[in-house]
Amino acid sequence: MSRITGVLQALKDQGRKALIPFITAGDPAPDQTVALMHTLVDAGADIIELGVPFSDPMADGPVIQLACERALVHGTSLRQVLGMVRTFRETDDRTPVVLMGYLNPMEAMGYGAFADLAKASGVDGILTVDLPPEEADEVAPLFTARELDAIFLLSPTTTDDRIRAISEHSSGYVYYVSFKGVTGAQGINVAEVAEKVQHIHELTALPVAVGFGIRDAKTAADVGKVSDGVIVGSVLVDTIANNQDNPEQLKKALTDLLHPMREALDGLAS
Repeated sequence: MSRITGVLQALKDQGRKALIPFITAGDPAPDQTVALMHTLVDAGADIIELGVPFSDPMADGPVIQLACERALVHGTSLRQVLGMVRTFRETDDRTPVVLMGYLNPMEAMGYGAFADLAKASGVDGILTVDLPPEEADEVAPLFTARELDAIFLLSPTTTDDRIRAISEHSSGYVYYVSFKGVTGAQGINVAEVAEKVQHIHELTALPVAVGFGIRDAKTAADVGKVSDGVIVGSVLVDTIANNQDNPEQLKKALTDLLHPMREALDGLAS
């Protein structure tokens, strides 16, 4: 059983929902990332999605695009990101870490070399935004052989046949994008999300985590009622941008934002 599956199963047994924050590695500076990861855990994170900075993050809106730019100014590389995970593992061997990014940096390193280093560094899952399962024949077996969960995206327009096909290639959980558009956009419709997630659950046994549009405790709780977990990204990354010159204030701001979401999700179990 992977670390991701173990955490999600334990939460399910407790009647609780997963809180999965996303930050971009190297933002606002590489030497702050590991400390921010620990801050997220202390604030209630169950799983961390760690973005690998990329020069053309096509699925992301302006907030995360700017985060990638800030990280790349410091020269943050895929190899450095894996080093951050390795350092995080020195004091946290429980919290799963999912790398979220794009195919090009992995291809440049070499898929086999990347998979080996990811496993050795303590990574638990890989979500590659621009790698559909139909084109993953070369990469997916490398992940499976190293017990790295392959996580794929589902959207409001994903057909039933494709949901089944993606689920067959997935492990850990599937990531449901709550609306059509890029990260950071507004206007999540919880009723529509609930209907779609219920339908996805009829087609796959994997947990369904919902991302895009989770900005506060109320939204987290509303979406948590109908899913197995919520993924919080742009609002955290925006908080980093607004506090980038004060590391201690940044930690407090992230905690003040994430902790109420943790409490709201835990309130669903009572």
